[in-house]
Amino acid sequence: MRHHSQTQSSVDYVYKELRRKIMNKEFKPGQHLPEIAIAEQLHVSRTPVREAFRRLANEGLINMIPNEGASLVDPSKEEIENTFEMRAYLECLAVKKAVHHITPLQLCMLEEEMQKEESIFAEKDLDKYLEINNAFHKIIAEASGNVVLYDLIVSVLSRSLVYLVLFESFFDFGGNPSLDEHREIVNALKGHNEERAVELMRSHILASAECVGVHGAKS
Repeated sequence: MRHHSQTQSSVDYVYKELRRKIMNKEFKPGQHLPEIAIAEQLHVSRTPVREAFRRLANEGLINMIPNEGASLVDPSKEEIENTFEMRAYLECLAVKKAVHHITPLQLCMLEEEMQKEESIFAEKDLDKYLEINNAFHKIIAEASGNVVLYDLIVSVLSRSLVYLVLFESFFDFGGNPSLDEHREIVNALKGHNEERAVELMRSHILASAECVGVHGAKS
């Protein structure tokens, strides 16, 4: 039992270290991640490194290919464009429905997420920032009242998050343009302005897609 606990602790340590390096853009898209070298660098055996790789692969951050090992994902520009196109379609549908179904509690939850977003952006913590950003969009998806739509949005959010980690440079801006866009969307929801909410959501998502494309996805 103690051995299992120690192994799990090592897996968590390796996972967090590799994820931190990915978030800090210390690896390039497509870069090979040598199992033996990483194990030596982190002073662990190869077993926790392999387990950490599996967790990162489940999050879509790395690819694991038999006989070739692990590497950071390297999505094509077309793949990214397709993902954001689908995300825009789904989230515009969600916000259109949410305008008519969102509750006062859900509006309060959106306000809370925006407050967190402002604070975390100032701290320049990308991992936490993306977590809060996803939470904001999930609340709107949930407010649509359509469970299937919610599940689809959660899936496409996970894919787009990977691209944002790889290519977006959030903290190069003087301010946080995403926060301003979120505020406008919430105001449209409060005013039950369906057309405005859909327009703002589409513009918000396509702006993210543009930033990701500009920062260097392969053609």
